[in-house]
Amino acid sequence: MIYKRILILLASIGLPGTGITQEPQPAPQAGQERISVLDQVVPVADEADETEAGGDADRVGPPSDDPETTGLTEREILALEFGRFQRLKADGMLDEAENAAKRAIEMSINISGPGSNDTAKALNNLATVQYSQKKYELAQQNFQTAIDIFTDNEDKLSARLINPLKGLGAAQLEGGRPDLAAQTFRQATHITHVNEGPHNLDQIPILEALAETNLRLGDFEQARNAQDMIYALNLRHLDDDPMSLIPPLRRRAAWQRRTGYVLDERATYRRMIRIIEEAKGKDDISLIDPVTRLAESYFYTDASEPNAFQEASIANGEIYFKRAVRIAEENPESNWEILAKTMVALGDYYNFRSDQGRARRTYSEVWDLLSADEERYAMRADTLGKLHALNAEPIPSYREDTTREDGSNLDRDLREGSIVVAYDVSSRGRVTKVEVIENIPAEFDDMSKKVVREIRRRVYRPPFENGEPVDSPNQVMTHKYFFNQLELDKVRASLDPEQD
Repeated sequence: MIYKRILILLASIGLPGTGITQEPQPAPQAGQERISVLDQVVPVADEADETEAGGDADRVGPPSDDPETTGLTEREILALEFGRFQRLKADGMLDEAENAAKRAIEMSINISGPGSNDTAKALNNLATVQYSQKKYELAQQNFQTAIDIFTDNEDKLSARLINPLKGLGAAQLEGGRPDLAAQTFRQATHITHVNEGPHNLDQIPILEALAETNLRLGDFEQARNAQDMIYALNLRHLDDDPMSLIPPLRRRAAWQRRTGYVLDERATYRRMIRIIEEAKGKDDISLIDPVTRLAESYFYTDASEPNAFQEASIANGEIYFKRAVRIAEENPESNWEILAKTMVALGDYYNFRSDQGRARRTYSEVWDLLSADEERYAMRADTLGKLHALNAEPIPSYREDTTREDGSNLDRDLREGSIVVAYDVSSRGRVTKVEVIENIPAEFDDMSKKVVREIRRRVYRPPFENGEPVDSPNQVMTHKYFFNQLELDKVRASLDPEQD
């Protein structure tokens, strides 16, 4: 059965010698809001086993014009091909890496058979590069076949399954099936528990990917639960070294921001600050980042408790911005770059609260600081030479009904919609003249309203020319999202009662 599936799969990927090729159709992207966690969860390239049942390690490989392979056994040549794949992928030469992976599959089948672990590893490698090429459907097929082979050779709880399961989940998520991705990541997590114990740290990237999956599904509570599990694991392993908790706490706070738990985010940054103060003192330069981010959290209100009293006044953040500037000014380890970053954050604060006089004065001081010599011009261009949104919230990547808990719509192929919005930004950083210039499909007016609402509420740091803020007309943003055809059919039927 596996052999037949391999043959079909090799034909679909256009392996040299099959005589069949198929151009893959990359899956649509589900919006612009992404995090780098998926890059961490996609598996690294596998290497060939030194020995494999069914292989003939003493047989000399076929003649080759490549002197590197002269006199080597087939298994040694296969190991070289695996290594070549790894180098090509690491160098970003994805097309060449894909071909190397396909050659390794062909060699693995010839040496060890279609059901060997070497063949599964080669398929896993091919899937990783196809994932990088955004060929998500093909990547899913190859990850799944690798999983099937490992399962047949070993069992359903084999540690070998973790690597391709992580890749399969990532490909499902980016391919528009977060429901399947959630199941896959949970399976991978369970296998790590069986093989490495329930408190292993290797499961953290999988849990982070699971949190991202739940976030895209709109299940903020489950996303929060996954992050709580990550925090508990880090606390269990790192509590004896509090400073080691700073990086995971920073990631936790970023997640809390994305899921709307701003009050929790502030508590996380306050804990980071206490840890650093106890370890290094109250004026250490490493305090600048958490203090500034704590201050920036006051640009937002907590979405999880809309009816509760919230300490959300933007004025509450000023003390933290000023503390960051003071540390940057007085700490001997500081420099002009650190000082510029903290000062522009203070300027953003004044801009956000519509204190335009103080905002312009602070931005002007930053301009002068970054104009002192040519070494600073690049940072000036990046910091003050273009628009920067101060409070951009993620826009949903799925239309609401697409991810209903009953899952009844998820058995249909997902389609991609897009909304293009044009708008102007004044020299004060406020949005004006918002206009939807494209809405596909037009029936989903609710999605275009969400995009317009998010754009209107944004506050920007305006670009500067010769030290003065300027208008930014004709800004265009494209938001892409997923929906399924069943939803569209229902909307069209409601608009046209005579439609069958």
